[in-house]
Parts: sequence; structure tokens; C-alpha cells
Amino acid sequence: MKRDDPLTQHEPHEPLGPDDPLAPPPFNPYKGNRGVTRAWHALKNSVNGFRVAIREESAFRQELTLAALLVPAGVLVPVDAVSHVLLIGSVLLVLIVELLNSSVEAAIDRISLERHELSRRAKDLGSAAVTVALLVCALTWGLLAGPLVAAWVARLIG
Repeated sequence: MKRDDPLTQHEPHEPLGPDDPLAPPPFNPYKGNRGVTRAWHALKNSVNGFRVAIREESAFRQELTLAALLVPAGVLVPVDAVSHVLLIGSVLLVLIVELLNSSVEAAIDRISLERHELSRRAKDLGSAAVTVALLVCALTWGLLAGPLVAAWVARLIG
């Protein structure tokens, strides 16, 4: 190979524009925080996210109500430690997926409120993810707490 072959040269070059993969990213004033300051700002953003979800998202409020009932029950159900984690974790998974679905919907609505096939698809996929999380929760509770509830009901009746 020749020394002046452009494919073998690895010298730095001037960025050609914002689309150049070697161009430095634009300055982001939110990325300058480190350590405790970064964690503090992240916590404030998370609290704001919860406030928005509670105020604006009826599905999140419904699932939060369900969580308010199921999380304490998941602590009190007489099962082993791993089952406690699975019961509570399945409820928290529903909340996590709902928050992510709500963020996708908000981003799509920010881009455009006009009806578009890709927007519909993204929203439907988010909804499907919430449904899967709800099914996982129901299955977990049915398998782990269901037999205990059935035995309790049998004792009450019999």
C-alpha cells in the first residue's frame, strides 16, 4: 500500500458539520453535573416525573392504586423471601412499564398530534408492553398467592 493512500491514513480531520460522526457533541448544560449534584438533580427530575404521571395519566393512577393494595399484601403473604420479591417486583414492573409507555406517548404527541401509522404503531406497542407486564403480574400473583387464598377460602367455607 502507498503511504498517501487515504484509506490507510489515520490523521485527525476537521469536522465537516454536525452530521460528521467525529464531530464533538453539542454542549449540553444538563450534563455538567457530577457526583452528589447529579444525583440530586436526577432525584428532582424523578419526583417531577411521578407528579406528572399522577396528575396526567389515569392508567398510572389506577395501577398505583393497585400497587398500594398489592405491595403491602406482597409483604404480608406467608411465602419465602424470593416469592415476596417476585410478588412485589411484578407490581413494580407494571408501574415501570406504564411510565415508559407514557413517556413514549408524550414524545410522539410532542412530535405531532396528526394521525400517522408509525405513531399509532409505537403507541400500540407501548400498550402491548403494559398488557404483558399486567399478565406477568397476574400470573405471578396467581401462582404464588393463589393457592394460599384458595386454602384460606376453603377453611372459611368448610
